[in-house]
Amino acid sequence: MRDKTQPNSAAPGDRLIRAGAVVFVIGAVATLVTVAPLFLGTTPFPTYMFVLSMLMGVGFLIAGAGVFQAIAAGRRQARGASAASGAASR
Repeated sequence: MRDKTQPNSAAPGDRLIRAGAVVFVIGAVATLVTVAPLFLGTTPFPTYMFVLSMLMGVGFLIAGAGVFQAIAAGRRQARGASAASGAASR
């Protein structure tokens, strides 16, 4: 019996993981830009740059939510498969 999932179809949680990765990268770049003046001895950036640095944590949480969503979908699929095989064996 073939798997019914298409090779390029998005699994549950994939969009959240990708969005979280993008937000994380934006936060990482903002963190590097914010920390650079400390090493270069120049004037620090305004407060909003520090707020943008917090996007790293937000992106991590978004990606984590996507991972948990994918885990939950996998468990639901496994339960459905085990219930179907249990009914077929009766």
